[in-house]
Amino acid sequence: FAAESHVDRSIREPEVFVKTNVEGTVCLLNAARNAWNLGGDAYKEGCKYLQVSTDEVYGSLGAEGFFTETTPLCPHSPYSASKAAADMLVQAYFDTFRFPVNITRCSNNYGPYQFPEKLIPRMIVRALAGKTLPVYGRGENVRDWLHVDDHCAALDAILQRGVAGEVYNIGGRSERTNLEIVGLICRRLDVPPEQVVHVADRKGHDKRYAIDSGKLSSQLGWQPQVSFDQGMDETINWYLDHRYWWEPLAEDV
Repeated sequence: FAAESHVDRSIREPEVFVKTNVEGTVCLLNAARNAWNLGGDAYKEGCKYLQVSTDEVYGSLGAEGFFTETTPLCPHSPYSASKAAADMLVQAYFDTFRFPVNITRCSNNYGPYQFPEKLIPRMIVRALAGKTLPVYGRGENVRDWLHVDDHCAALDAILQRGVAGEVYNIGGRSERTNLEIVGLICRRLDVPPEQVVHVADRKGHDKRYAIDSGKLSSQLGWQPQVSFDQGMDETINWYLDHRYWWEPLAEDV
């Protein structure tokens, strides 16, 4: 999981993302390989290296279609480029050393304890703090949303039963525009419309992400269990009940 993962910060400080996500991945790969190697291309039983990546490595979709595991990598931000580089290093360790790996690429996560630099917690925290809710451009960029519990269940299935060397996409089947997300939060928290403001669009902003997780479902039996409406209601309630956790961070979001 360890990564720098915020696109906006990657635009400001790309070198930090290369150091953490690319160099850091090589350090982890080497540490795991040295710890598990039994000589040659043999490794301890029951050991696997899991690279948790992102759908952003595939680039941007139009109005139709879905990312599959065979979609060519086409990253558009320093963040997604650093993750794509890390993914290729992980795949290379499998191809070169037969090191047991899986790569997962998930859609946008949400849920409790998410750091408020991300869209959903940021909008919730800013709404509760009485701040404006900034929306990039016209707010029409589409993301597929995946509850963190469903993501964890998928990772567990892949760790236990995934075929070494394989890539698995993990999607929530819950596409929403950014403006729809902000509108839902506003309605739930009774935020007045004038609190929402449109700001200059993010550089290199991908239009749409959508995941086809059919491979994971058909081969490993995983299905998302948390509906988006249920998950959002629980997430908003969590932030309402845990002000002590996010209030010290509210000045910086």
